[in-house]
Amino acid sequence: MPPLDGIRVLDLTRLLPGAYATQLLADRGAEVIKIEDPRGGDTMRTIGARWFDAVNRGKKSVTLDLRRSAPTFDALLVTADVLVDSFRPSTAKRLRVDPETVRAKHPRLICASLIGFPRDSPKVEQPAHDINYQSLAGLLTAMPGPLVADIGGAMQMTIAILAALVERQRTGVGCAIDVALSDAARQWATFPSTGDFASACYTIYETADGEWLALGALEDKFWRAFCEGLGRPDFVPLQYARDFDEIKAVLRTKSRAEWLRRFEGVDTCLTPVRSAEASRPLEEQTAPALGADTDAIVADLRRRGLL
Repeated sequence: MPPLDGIRVLDLTRLLPGAYATQLLADRGAEVIKIEDPRGGDTMRTIGARWFDAVNRGKKSVTLDLRRSAPTFDALLVTADVLVDSFRPSTAKRLRVDPETVRAKHPRLICASLIGFPRDSPKVEQPAHDINYQSLAGLLTAMPGPLVADIGGAMQMTIAILAALVERQRTGVGCAIDVALSDAARQWATFPSTGDFASACYTIYETADGEWLALGALEDKFWRAFCEGLGRPDFVPLQYARDFDEIKAVLRTKSRAEWLRRFEGVDTCLTPVRSAEASRPLEEQTAPALGADTDAIVADLRRRGLL
């Protein structure tokens, strides 16, 4: 039995970070009900359709206008363990889905809010996305790569929810959780990046066919094995060199496949550089169609006498 079997999560979030947080819960057995606006649903269905399935697999979709469906939403809250939202605090309060309003009636509920900036920040109501959080954290010198604020914030949210579920087992009482995406981005700034280690032993090398290999031989034993695999033990003193054109030239003498065959079984940190499409695992499950589960879930609430 999955560890979160029997846990019901109501997901009010939009776009990537909230969806990824609840996907991590769904992957561990939670029933995640994605509550979407009937007027088009989650914006990610259109602007990020190629990634939508990846973070909404196996969930259920219910269309609900939060401004006009308070009885249905309240009935769903009775059945839920966790409520996750990504509204700005003023919007959540206006829709009456903020932790204070919800937990006054449902004290066992864990309310997790994914917000842009901390509630005590003067920026708390400022709209922003990952690129903005990275710029404020000092991580942005060019167009960014991974969405570190979104993914980092989602992971922190999932951890906080799991901890709150454990705490509720002890106390019988839920809680309110805030995770600020700006804080998640700032935490990334405290750690090194791959560029901080850039050297002969920690870089990517182009091969004869225009493909690339990634080398992460920071430890002496791995670097020595790499140099011996090249047939160039004289490269050993160049491990942390920033100028290593001679090594690059050697790697360009063979194709990537030839180098991979040569290093098969060699104890070093050498891997092919694949495209994002090639490395993305195929998933059997897909995201639900907008509102696909509305009728079934509303019928279940009626059977329970909640509507």
